[in-house]
Amino acid sequence: MQISKFMTPEIIFGEQSISQVGESMSRLGASRVFLVSDPGVVGYGWVERVIAHLRESGLAYQLWTNVTPNPKDYEVHEGVALYRESECDAIVGIGGGSAIDAAKAIALLGSNGGSILDYEGVDRITRPLPPMVMVPTTAGSGSEVSQFSIIVDTARKVKMAIISKSLIPDIAIIDPQTLMTKDSRLTANTGVDALTHAIESYISLAANPLTEIYSLQAMRLIAANLRPSVASRYNPEAKKAMAMASLQAGIAFSNAILGAVHAMSHQLGGLLDTPHGEVNAVLLPYVLDYNYIAAPEKYRQIAEAMGENTAGLSLAESSRLAQRAVTQLLRDLDVPLTLSALGSFEEHLDMLSENAVRDVCMATNPRDMTAEDVKMIFQKAL
Repeated sequence: MQISKFMTPEIIFGEQSISQVGESMSRLGASRVFLVSDPGVVGYGWVERVIAHLRESGLAYQLWTNVTPNPKDYEVHEGVALYRESECDAIVGIGGGSAIDAAKAIALLGSNGGSILDYEGVDRITRPLPPMVMVPTTAGSGSEVSQFSIIVDTARKVKMAIISKSLIPDIAIIDPQTLMTKDSRLTANTGVDALTHAIESYISLAANPLTEIYSLQAMRLIAANLRPSVASRYNPEAKKAMAMASLQAGIAFSNAILGAVHAMSHQLGGLLDTPHGEVNAVLLPYVLDYNYIAAPEKYRQIAEAMGENTAGLSLAESSRLAQRAVTQLLRDLDVPLTLSALGSFEEHLDMLSENAVRDVCMATNPRDMTAEDVKMIFQKAL
């Protein structure tokens, strides 16, 4: 049996678990916390809650909220300058994947120095990071448990994937109540991101028996709960299930990595600054179709996890139901189904395709892919 490393942070899950932020930071030895978030999360009151719990634990803090969707290199550099100036010794990130990725990148530079551009790729971090506690407010990115930080190189207009086990936070606090302040569009986008994590990690070349359990369970939860979660922000059972699904998908992809959907969406997200989940939603069915011949048995398992009845069907028939189930879910969520709806980029297709092939996520895609193959999928998805 294949033996692989399998890593997760300490996980605190449940309603009101956000109250554990101060105690968690104290246990990690923090005295002055650098708190990273964004204006939207501040507006909903979650940052105020975190600050109150830090104060209860006797911790000083410095708040920084200059993070935009798809966090940029210059934002990270601004944040780390304030981190050093304020003499902080620990980091809390609260928000979606953008805030948490930025928080991890600031932690990286705070201890390792240099430019964030120096760390693109795998295992380029050499010094320990300060203590990190992450509190997600969207059920999608899984960044609170992953070894990834995705930052935009604004000069190249490319999303850089920074991958290192050093980026796995010490503690992840997942409070499903935070999901009730998301609108339906963000709920759909982040839910599709979690679904893409679950599917790509399941068929990844680096998948193993441990990751596959998390991938399949995340698919089951998403298939059963994403629609009602989008329909009502006040459905507590759906929110709890989606929080768990995102967590499980995050654990899976952190350890098994991803595939062509993410390799391609990183390029479009960097160029167009579009929501990550929307790009994934468009690309997922097309990449599923392309990758089919690499793992038909796994596609049958995906179809069953998505709720399809495969009884009495051949492998060819049952495995093809995976793409049908995913496509129907996307249609029900009313997310964009074509790339042309997200912006104009046809003149950049060659560059996008070449960059996607070099993206680290492409290394674990189950079917070999050339730049011409990527370009073909981009064109089909227009």
